[in-house]
Amino acid sequence: MARAKQPEATAEIGREELLALYRRMLLIRRFEEKVQSLFQAGEVHGTTHLYSGQEAVAVGVGDALGPEDRVAGTYRGHGHALALGVDSAALLAEMLGRETGVCGGRAGSMNVIDLEHRLIGCFGIIGGSIAAATGAAMAVRERGGVAVAFFGDGTTNHGYFHECLNFAKVNSLPVVFVCENNLYGEFTPWEDVTAGQIAARPETLEIPTETVDGNDVRVTRRAAADAVARARAGEGPAFVQALTYRFVGHSRSDPGAYRKPGELDAWKGRDPLLIAGQALAELGVDAAELEQVAASVESELTAAAEAGLAASYPTAGTAAEFKTAR
Repeated sequence: MARAKQPEATAEIGREELLALYRRMLLIRRFEEKVQSLFQAGEVHGTTHLYSGQEAVAVGVGDALGPEDRVAGTYRGHGHALALGVDSAALLAEMLGRETGVCGGRAGSMNVIDLEHRLIGCFGIIGGSIAAATGAAMAVRERGGVAVAFFGDGTTNHGYFHECLNFAKVNSLPVVFVCENNLYGEFTPWEDVTAGQIAARPETLEIPTETVDGNDVRVTRRAAADAVARARAGEGPAFVQALTYRFVGHSRSDPGAYRKPGELDAWKGRDPLLIAGQALAELGVDAAELEQVAASVESELTAAAEAGLAASYPTAGTAAEFKTAR
């Protein structure tokens, strides 16, 4: 297993900024729990792939981006969307298939797009995010933008991965490839199906590569900021492997019985929220203030669920009508 490189310092993130990052991570965690409860109640149709446990990756990377940048997420994209500031009520309404959803109730769980918040799409096809971000990098580089692709460890064995990294390097594209290595490709341990180390692959292409602790939002933010800065400066693509872990099964039908004994508990001891909470305590944030944050998040999501359930389902219409309505 690749070992995460520890940063020399993460003190550049101050109290208020870290508190804001903590809230966004907590929002993602509670959002996913709300989606799961609504799914169990029969209100969310289709499948769901939850982001619980990986919040520090999306939030850390998202905080390093500017308004001119673009992001491509995966089918586990609720976290990516919320990290970019997509409205939680609109996103939850989308999960419920209602017309007030961010895509008018037509995208469901796996295909969310919100160009206003720089999200060019979440992709159910393995590796689709890599291709989309590589293409987006060609479009945004003229105005100083950077494109980011999120993807899992299993994607590194697909053709998209090798073709796009090579293309990005040859053309010196401003794209940051973020591998969220949560140890499993669906139900299979990554090392059972992947030869060598993932980080060695971009390194062979002479793409700057860093492997970091993906459960520490301060670390992922610093690594992302460095990679984005290089890409924005015209130095070509960069690669970040964030070592993390999902606390839930791959999808709604997966109980996670394949996990090694004690593995889940060990990773929960390194919960991104726990790590950030401890760092906040060192900065003088007490339990009462964290409770206020939690109450704020709960209130936001309760209102979002009530509004979403009260909204209408979309009616049939043409693509032109939908575009006009949105």
